[in-house]
Amino acid sequence: MLLARLALLAALLPTVALAQREASREALSRLEETLAMRLEDGGVGTKDLLPAMVVSVNPAFEETRTWYPTEALGTLVRVFGAAGLRSCEACMAPRTYVQEGVVEQVSTNLGAAEIARLDEANRGTSAPARTAIWLDETAQGVSLRIIDLRNSRILLAENFDAAMIGQARTRRNLSLVRELDRRSRGDSITHAFFDVTVYPGQHVSLDWVEQWGDTNANLSGFSLSLFDPVLGVGGSYYRVIPSAFNISVGGKLLMSLPTGLIRGISGEDVDVIDPLLTAVFMVRVPIARSNYGITFSASTSGRVGVGFSLMNVSLLPFLP
Repeated sequence: MLLARLALLAALLPTVALAQREASREALSRLEETLAMRLEDGGVGTKDLLPAMVVSVNPAFEETRTWYPTEALGTLVRVFGAAGLRSCEACMAPRTYVQEGVVEQVSTNLGAAEIARLDEANRGTSAPARTAIWLDETAQGVSLRIIDLRNSRILLAENFDAAMIGQARTRRNLSLVRELDRRSRGDSITHAFFDVTVYPGQHVSLDWVEQWGDTNANLSGFSLSLFDPVLGVGGSYYRVIPSAFNISVGGKLLMSLPTGLIRGISGEDVDVIDPLLTAVFMVRVPIARSNYGITFSASTSGRVGVGFSLMNVSLLPFLP
């Protein structure tokens, strides 16, 4: 029984090692793509990064001990070029410094000052290194850290995995922090809603509203009706209820342009197509975190309908 288990374990080890190498290879590919895009769009400048000391390319597993350092260095060379990189093989080993009357041995992790010291001792006539790079393997992928050797400022510190789950989670957290900060300041933000209710009654309208208030739960602004009334303009107000799936409840008061125009010309109090004023009660229910929702409308014209709402979706290039 024990021999069978050992045989099974021996058979699985190469598969596990291959899977880990594949995960790290994919993570390095994501890192290479991300850095290449940042270099192209000016987010990171090579003149501020190079020359660079590659301090550490440590593997996380025994199975990747010989493979990972070469693969990581190859990735950095493809991104930054070989001429701008310096390998610091002594950086992660115990170091001994001998001065007059003093022998100093250091085995702890390097700081910026000591990296600069090693660079000065080994670079010859080349320019001083500007940055230090750590690119180590992790259980999920790879970890990149770049610091400025002149002032120890952290220039870049990110984790990369094959599916970029960590990056996506970081973006979500940052977006949430920015949103909470905006709400705490009470800053407004513009929304555009396109509502279409089709059954059994019809109502089609465009709303441009500002989000405001202490909790940013109020929406008010301009409304343009394309049906019920056929062509109308007016104002709208909604209240968002975050505790109830961010449902917005409110309404709009619309003036019929054809009726108003005919009344102005004729001087008679008549309704042409629609009443002069139409009030429309609205309820919007967002679908998860998408820009789409389910809409219910009821107007003073007697039309009641259920349909859909497009929220902050540009119908035309010049619309917000």
